[in-house]
Amino acid sequence: MKEFESFGLKPELLLSLKKMGFVNSTDVQEAAIPLALTGKDIVVRAKTGTGKTGAFLIPIINRVSKADYDAALIITPTRELALQVTDVAKQMCKDSDLRIVTVYGGASMNVQINELRRRVNIIVGTPGRLIDLMKQRELRTEGIKFLVLDEADTMFDMGFIEDIEYIISQLPKNRQTMLFSATMPSMIVSIAKKHMKDATRINVGKEEEITVNTITHSYAFASGRQKFSVLLAYINQYHPKKAIIFSATQRGADMLYRLLKNNNFDATIMHGGLSQARREYSLSDFRKGTQFLIATNVAARGLDITDVSDVINFDVSEDPAVYVHRVGRSARMGAEGRAFSIFPSRDRYLIEEIENAAKVKMNLLELDTSAYKEAENLPEPSYENRGGFRRGGGQKFYGHGPRRFGEGDRRNQHNRFEKGGFSRHHPKKRFGQSQSRGFFNSNN
Repeated sequence: MKEFESFGLKPELLLSLKKMGFVNSTDVQEAAIPLALTGKDIVVRAKTGTGKTGAFLIPIINRVSKADYDAALIITPTRELALQVTDVAKQMCKDSDLRIVTVYGGASMNVQINELRRRVNIIVGTPGRLIDLMKQRELRTEGIKFLVLDEADTMFDMGFIEDIEYIISQLPKNRQTMLFSATMPSMIVSIAKKHMKDATRINVGKEEEITVNTITHSYAFASGRQKFSVLLAYINQYHPKKAIIFSATQRGADMLYRLLKNNNFDATIMHGGLSQARREYSLSDFRKGTQFLIATNVAARGLDITDVSDVINFDVSEDPAVYVHRVGRSARMGAEGRAFSIFPSRDRYLIEEIENAAKVKMNLLELDTSAYKEAENLPEPSYENRGGFRRGGGQKFYGHGPRRFGEGDRRNQHNRFEKGGFSRHHPKKRFGQSQSRGFFNSNN
């Protein structure tokens, strides 16, 4: 690993990196930063959690000056990832005095427009809101020198290919483009050939290592409400230090949240039915030490949390690629981790499919659920305004809370997908409906 000083970076950037505790580069940063500093287009494949964010932010921050307005555009698939990238960028820019703005659906467009009008250097955003701002001519594109597509495979899986094509069509031809992805499907190769100039491909690690060899994979069989007692048995037997529990649906996530709270576990929740403020609060709580995060697949895409010990698939996806993506939340930066999945007996065929596709061995766990049978009688939640469920005499257990200005643009068709709603290109189909085996019938 090379020290960042060896890259010839600006003193103010090196100072910020030092304050963040970053002295040595990761493998992907060592490979990508020197090329990016020369202005080369790059296509980088490396698993999530290897330092890809720094691999594109460091060259951009080093080459952008305060007078370079609207110089860099970083596109992410989800608002959580956009905020995550922005947070890292602001820390790296503390001594460079560069301005960064984040734009995404579910927040006030007027606030974002006002920030853009104050002239910023780096723009981080999700596709739908970026297009809205471009069409209103509030987002200037003529000065963009750097384009980054972050988590590109996730972006295309979520149906953003037409949006990305439109955004790129509005940008100057004379720009540097950097594409980062955990996998390299043919769609990404095609995008690179079409929109990049003699791009250099960088592969860090083998493709099959995306699942991370340091993760142990296990499973148990249960159906319907029996899954509740299996989950509690696993938690009490294996004592996860910090775990993400995946549910296929919002309703399922709500019930899991109630189950853990009723059993005195420290838990928080994140799904597309919650306000952006509530989702940010939950993510912040989890990063600060909350033991469990219950999440739907859409809500958890692109999250970078370094100390997750366990990933629990309460609802298992039919798509092995989704399994790979989920368990990649654990064992970050080479640490060890565990993945535990609950399969209905009828879906036992999925075990072999996952093993073959992800090149892993899954082990059957025999769990004693006799002490947790009462959990199977958990009552269904009741809902109000797509918020949470009620407890006791009707006090809201969680939910949107008071509606703030700017949180009500859910009717905007461009932004529905970013909130876990309808696809803009397939308005009657919700992402993930046919991909996960969940016994609750609700959206993500």
